[in-house]
Amino acid sequence: MRKNIFAVSVNKLFYSPTEPTWKMGLHAVLFLFPLFALSCAEQVKYLDCGSEDGKVAFVDINPCPKQPCELHKGQSYSVNVTFTSAVDSKTSKAVVHGVVAGVPVPFPIPVDDGCKSGVTCPIEKMRDYSYVTELPVKTEYPSIKLVVEWELKDDSNKDLFCIKFPVQVVN
Repeated sequence: MRKNIFAVSVNKLFYSPTEPTWKMGLHAVLFLFPLFALSCAEQVKYLDCGSEDGKVAFVDINPCPKQPCELHKGQSYSVNVTFTSAVDSKTSKAVVHGVVAGVPVPFPIPVDDGCKSGVTCPIEKMRDYSYVTELPVKTEYPSIKLVVEWELKDDSNKDLFCIKFPVQVVN
């Protein structure tokens, strides 16, 4: 009689007779939670506006059930930009503008240090990174359609990424 090697291997991977049941459940939760979190984020259509020293893989904003993203006053949104660096850099700094009628207006963010926003520094050439930060929408902002321009700059003040995406600030 032949044993099913695959079934034995999978069984050993996910089950150990000496491991308590609660630990197996914890492992399942730890494995499935990141997959669930990714499924809640909306991949955003964006334009690359001059990523000289990197290449963007994808951008997502959470919550953003439809595009352009509706940003509700008084709420905060999670922004995740996954990119590959083309250079080594010791630091990174985020610069954000709201572009209204073609005029870029500086948009302050709570943390502009990319190394404190999910990017492990020093940044290494040809490695993938996920820049993750919060985008707070203040109640005093006007209700308006605009384009967000988001840059992450390296040591040479060149863009690791530069992206533009439309949003609408709403009540």
